[in-house]
Amino acid sequence: MKVRIGRDELLTGLQRVQGVVEKRNTMPILSNILLEAKQDGVEIVATDLELGMRGLYKATVLSTGGVTISARKLFEIVKELPAGDIELTATDNNWTTIQAGRSQFKIVGLPSSDYPALPAIEREGLMPLAGDGLLELIRKTLFAAGDNDARYILNGLLVTLIVTDKKTTLRLVGTDGHRLAVAEQEVGKAGAKATGVPQEMKAIIPKKAAHEIRHLLEEGGDGEPLIGFSKNLMIFRKSGLLLTSRLMEGNYPNYQQVIPKDGGKTISVNRTDLESALRRVSVLSKDKASAVKLSFGPGKMTLFSASPDFGEATEELPARYEGESLTTGFNARYLLDVFSVMEGETISLQMETPLSPCLVQEPESPGFKCVVMPVKI
Repeated sequence: MKVRIGRDELLTGLQRVQGVVEKRNTMPILSNILLEAKQDGVEIVATDLELGMRGLYKATVLSTGGVTISARKLFEIVKELPAGDIELTATDNNWTTIQAGRSQFKIVGLPSSDYPALPAIEREGLMPLAGDGLLELIRKTLFAAGDNDARYILNGLLVTLIVTDKKTTLRLVGTDGHRLAVAEQEVGKAGAKATGVPQEMKAIIPKKAAHEIRHLLEEGGDGEPLIGFSKNLMIFRKSGLLLTSRLMEGNYPNYQQVIPKDGGKTISVNRTDLESALRRVSVLSKDKASAVKLSFGPGKMTLFSASPDFGEATEELPARYEGESLTTGFNARYLLDVFSVMEGETISLQMETPLSPCLVQEPESPGFKCVVMPVKI
């Protein structure tokens, strides 16, 4: 295999796959990427057996072939090289020479024949989605999904596609048991056939897959992204790139029953003011839980935190609230995560009792709901 490729083109391809390659040393070849020189360019492939990414990049192919080499080492080398062409040559013993200007590197590779194959993909059944809409849904729910949670199913996002005869709606849900985020958006006008019966498709995608889709959408670029699901696979295509992910198996919790219904005590407050006050007051919070006490009273909200080692902090904010006073406590970090994905000027917090779930919403995004569980203080 011998190819000549622009440094920036190769760097783009290598950056994209860094999040896919396996970091743990379970199988050495999974920390490698597969480079395949074909007639029309160089294909860069990465997989951790759950998630796979494949992309074709412009290159002058002097001789076809393939090799697998360390994704991290190749990325570190290419990142330090100046702009210009890079020549990659793989020999029969899988050593790969990287030549750029006066620099030359030789790195050990493994045979391309040993690299795990990505699943075969059907082109049918992929649905075009507005990139901005999908990106917003992921951004508003990903933070709430679990990180290595013992309840395996919580380490993913529930994706629901609802098709009626009038519209197609995409809904994403993330929860780790302490907070819950639900975001939905209309993604198309085409609907179900004349039966008028809504069709619903559900799948649970791993958090890692959602992260990679988010990165690819944030790159921008031409072409509308396509997404589709088979029995146990999610397929995502975007301008020549293919991302596949195994779906998570199991039953997602019934999140609907956690969302408070109308009728609780509701306080409306300026989002930026509350976010800033929460950051300040939580500095003196006494433990890792960043616990802050919130009190709702007529026309105001009071924030309080205390630590026997450092002291205490109090801040009062103007708010719109009528009704009996209510005092509760929250992990400040959980609330700040919610506020960071909101854009509206005013937000509302609604809860029935000091220990019942708190619903956080903003008038500008009726399709977005977030629930945060309080903590005892």
